Amino acid sequence: MKAKVSRILKTLDRLYPFDGVCFLNYEQPWQLLFATILSAQCTDARVNQVTASLFADFPSLAAFACAEISLLEKAVHSTGFFRAKARHLQASARKLLSEHNGELPSDIESLTALSGVGRKTANVVRGHIFKIPSIVVDTHVKRVSNRLGLANHSDPEKIEFELMEILPKTYWIQYNQQIITHGRQICASRSPRCGECRLQKDCKFENLLANFCTNRFVTPIKEA
Repeated sequence: MKAKVSRILKTLDRLYPFDGVCFLNYEQPWQLLFATILSAQCTDARVNQVTASLFADFPSLAAFACAEISLLEKAVHSTGFFRAKARHLQASARKLLSEHNGELPSDIESLTALSGVGRKTANVVRGHIFKIPSIVVDTHVKRVSNRLGLANHSDPEKIEFELMEILPKTYWIQYNQQIITHGRQICASRSPRCGECRLQKDCKFENLLANFCTNRFVTPIKEA
């Protein structure tokens, strides 16, 4: 496994040089938190479109805390689950103001105590805002890590701890960005471009698919 991990990380470094840029747009730390809450079941591109106007209309935590909930719902409508997300944004704004003096906490317990914040969202904030090594298990990291055989669970939290065990800590944030990019560009959920994948050698999914196709569609040649 150690040799496999080393090969995968070196290949990812060649394919996707790490630049540390976040996929979500933000200027203030709390804006990244809110954008990540909105990203649940929504693309980053859509979230960035929504937050461009959302953060202009509600430029502070106080603005979110005091807003009419119907206005927040309308503003985030296109991200899906808009009623729940609007409530999460307002509740988190109020808690940050009342319990944290308007500042984002850095510890996982305080972050996940905020409304709508799970470990994934908390780790995005910890990695990008506080530079704390953190593994973010989104749908791409979950899918690709399992296909590569680096994880063997469907539960994101279990995958997070599996990856923490085998990946060098200095690579945790880097791995997040690289695997998400690879998942978007090559290792899609339904139609992965296996023929273009440079991680093919270490991919359980591609090898299983090849074996399936061979066994299913190729008729064995019988000896005379």
